[in-house]
Amino acid sequence: MPFKPGEREYRVFSSVAAIPSSDENTPAYQVKGRAVVFDSPTCLAEFEGVKYFEIIDRNAFIGCDTSDVIMNYNHGGKVVARLRNHTLKLDFNSEGVDVTANLSGTDEGRKLWEEIRGGYIDKMSFAFTVADDGEEYDAETHTRRVTKIRKLYDVSAVDMPAYEQTSISARKSFEAERQKDFEKLEQERRRKLAIAMTYI
Repeated sequence: MPFKPGEREYRVFSSVAAIPSSDENTPAYQVKGRAVVFDSPTCLAEFEGVKYFEIIDRNAFIGCDTSDVIMNYNHGGKVVARLRNHTLKLDFNSEGVDVTANLSGTDEGRKLWEEIRGGYIDKMSFAFTVADDGEEYDAETHTRRVTKIRKLYDVSAVDMPAYEQTSISARKSFEAERQKDFEKLEQERRRKLAIAMTYI
């Protein structure tokens, strides 16, 4: 696969929600969501009716560098939660990566919590790089399986799951796979034509 090793990639997967403060043990500006879903095919590109999928393997985060993951908005702007100061927690479970964040520490965080509570922002995304040997590609099903993630950079609350923007590297790579598929079909067509010509 022609994915560039070490190139940062972005994926939108699931939802985020503001958690109402029901008791003194629940922070006033807490949000929860799922940033990554395991073993679930996601269509990242489609060319002439052929869909190209990606799957994040449930073991992809084993050995991953998660030393300083942050949470922000749309993978940019100021940090609103962070692992290092314990305002961000990640739960790597059998289904995916769940996120719990306390957004009370900054003006931007509190504003983001209000927007999540109001339903204006309801998706989560994550930014990552794949290890050099961390992917497999099945040409029959047009599916890329990410088996090893080198580094997790951030989990973000996002307003639009814009694959056109967030999956540019993936789309370019799937375009290359599409070209390979076309060349194989063309070779097969020429082979059959050559066989047919021998009987004329």
